[in-house]
Amino acid sequence: MLTKEEVMRALSKAIHPEIDSSLVGLGMIKDVSIEKEMVTVTMNLPFAGIPIKDDLVQIVKEAVADKDPGLRLEVRSATMDEEEREEFMKKAREKWKS
Repeated sequence: MLTKEEVMRALSKAIHPEIDSSLVGLGMIKDVSIEKEMVTVTMNLPFAGIPIKDDLVQIVKEAVADKDPGLRLEVRSATMDEEEREEFMKKAREKWKS
Protein backbone atom coordinates (compact mmCIF):
# COMPACT_ATOMS: atom_id res chain seq x y z
CA MET A 1 0.00 0.00 0.00
CA LEU A 2 1.22 3.48 -0.85
CA THR A 3 2.01 6.07 1.79
CA LYS A 4 1.02 9.72 1.62
CA GLU A 5 4.68 10.60 1.04
CA GLU A 6 4.89 8.21 -1.95
CA VAL A 7 1.74 9.73 -3.46
CA MET A 8 3.13 13.25 -2.99
CA ARG A 9 6.42 12.21 -4.61
CA ALA A 10 4.48 10.83 -7.58
CA LEU A 11 2.40 14.01 -7.80
CA SER A 12 5.55 16.14 -7.67
CA LYS A 13 6.32 14.73 -11.14
CA ALA A 14 2.87 15.67 -12.48
CA ILE A 15 3.53 18.73 -14.66
CA HIS A 16 0.89 21.36 -15.38
CA PRO A 17 0.08 21.32 -19.13
CA GLU A 18 0.44 25.09 -19.56
CA ILE A 19 2.96 26.00 -16.84
CA ASP A 20 6.45 24.54 -16.60
CA SER A 21 6.01 23.40 -13.00
CA SER A 22 4.57 20.49 -11.06
CA LEU A 23 1.08 20.63 -9.61
CA VAL A 24 2.66 20.28 -6.17
CA GLY A 25 5.06 23.16 -6.83
CA LEU A 26 2.16 25.35 -7.94
CA GLY A 27 0.23 24.65 -4.71
CA MET A 28 -2.46 22.76 -6.60
CA ILE A 29 -2.41 19.66 -4.37
CA LYS A 30 -4.28 20.61 -1.22
CA ASP A 31 -4.46 17.22 0.48
CA VAL A 32 -3.80 13.52 0.08
CA SER A 33 -5.52 10.97 2.26
CA ILE A 34 -5.31 7.19 2.19
CA GLU A 35 -7.88 4.88 3.71
CA LYS A 36 -7.46 1.18 3.07
CA GLU A 37 -7.04 0.85 -0.71
CA MET A 38 -8.55 4.26 -1.54
CA VAL A 39 -6.42 7.34 -2.22
CA THR A 40 -8.19 10.68 -2.21
CA VAL A 41 -6.38 13.67 -3.71
CA THR A 42 -7.87 17.12 -3.21
CA MET A 43 -6.74 19.38 -6.00
CA ASN A 44 -6.70 23.11 -5.27
CA LEU A 45 -7.85 24.99 -8.38
CA PRO A 46 -7.21 28.72 -8.88
CA PHE A 47 -10.86 29.34 -9.73
CA ALA A 48 -14.10 27.45 -10.21
CA GLY A 49 -14.86 26.40 -13.76
CA ILE A 50 -11.22 26.20 -14.86
CA PRO A 51 -11.38 24.93 -18.47
CA ILE A 52 -8.54 22.40 -18.12
CA LYS A 53 -9.90 20.76 -14.95
CA ASP A 54 -10.47 17.41 -16.67
CA ASP A 55 -6.92 17.48 -18.04
CA LEU A 56 -5.54 18.19 -14.57
CA VAL A 57 -7.59 15.36 -13.04
CA GLN A 58 -6.23 12.97 -15.68
CA ILE A 59 -2.65 14.08 -14.97
CA VAL A 60 -3.20 13.37 -11.25
CA LYS A 61 -4.74 9.96 -11.98
CA GLU A 62 -1.89 8.96 -14.28
CA ALA A 63 0.78 10.06 -11.80
CA VAL A 64 -0.72 7.98 -8.98
CA ALA A 65 -1.61 5.00 -11.19
CA ASP A 66 2.03 4.74 -12.24
CA LYS A 67 2.87 3.93 -8.60
CA ASP A 68 0.09 1.34 -8.13
CA PRO A 69 -2.19 0.59 -11.11
CA GLY A 70 -4.68 -1.36 -8.96
CA LEU A 71 -5.26 1.43 -6.47
CA ARG A 72 -8.64 3.16 -6.27
CA LEU A 73 -8.32 6.90 -6.65
CA GLU A 74 -10.71 9.77 -6.12
CA VAL A 75 -9.79 13.30 -7.18
CA ARG A 76 -11.73 16.05 -5.46
CA SER A 77 -11.47 19.73 -6.19
CA ALA A 78 -11.37 22.81 -4.02
CA THR A 79 -10.92 26.46 -4.96
CA MET A 80 -7.89 28.44 -3.85
CA ASP A 81 -8.41 31.30 -1.45
CA GLU A 82 -7.14 34.75 -2.45
CA GLU A 83 -3.69 34.29 -0.91
CA GLU A 84 -3.21 30.86 -2.50
CA ARG A 85 -4.40 32.20 -5.88
CA GLU A 86 -1.96 35.15 -5.71
CA GLU A 87 0.94 32.78 -5.01
CA PHE A 88 -0.21 30.47 -7.82
CA MET A 89 -0.43 33.38 -10.30
CA LYS A 90 3.04 34.60 -9.34
CA LYS A 91 4.52 31.15 -10.02
CA ALA A 92 2.43 30.75 -13.19
CA ARG A 93 3.70 34.03 -14.67
CA GLU A 94 7.30 33.00 -14.01
CA LYS A 95 6.99 29.57 -15.62
CA TRP A 96 4.25 29.98 -18.27
CA LYS A 97 4.98 27.91 -21.40
CA SER A 98 4.92 29.99 -24.56
